[in-house]
Amino acid sequence: MAKGLVVYYSRSGNTKQMAQTIAESMNEAGLDTDCKSVADITSDDLFAYDAIVAGSPTYCGQMAAELKKLLDDTGTAKKHNQLDGKVGAAFSSSANIGGGNETTIMGILEAMLIAGMIVQGDPQGDHYGPVSIGKPDQRVINQCKRRGQRFAELTKKLF
Repeated sequence: MAKGLVVYYSRSGNTKQMAQTIAESMNEAGLDTDCKSVADITSDDLFAYDAIVAGSPTYCGQMAAELKKLLDDTGTAKKHNQLDGKVGAAFSSSANIGGGNETTIMGILEAMLIAGMIVQGDPQGDHYGPVSIGKPDQRVINQCKRRGQRFAELTKKLF
């Protein structure tokens, strides 16, 4: 049976709230999913999951260093190719409109694509992944639920 993970870094709690909403939606859609902070997981732990959703606040248009390190650690010589064929998705939060949410998401997705992961876009709403400006409002919560459900459905089809 497939297993999912939502991994995130959060300083203010906004990204954590998004992560929890996505993980709940994945579980409700029938994909057994854990939700963990980057502080509570290592790159080796990632390999036990078939589907990984990664989230970060936006810092200067980029993901947090803590999440970047986790993703970078999967690319070492010993670990290279172990994420190949797994499913990936991303989400982000920022303080301002135009604060770099999409560039942050694209940075996460680029790391996943380089690792050989499968990434699905969304023709509705937040195409690359859910984004929040400040505290997640109802629109953001709905996008997180949608992403979790779609992600779980794709993962179940593939695994």
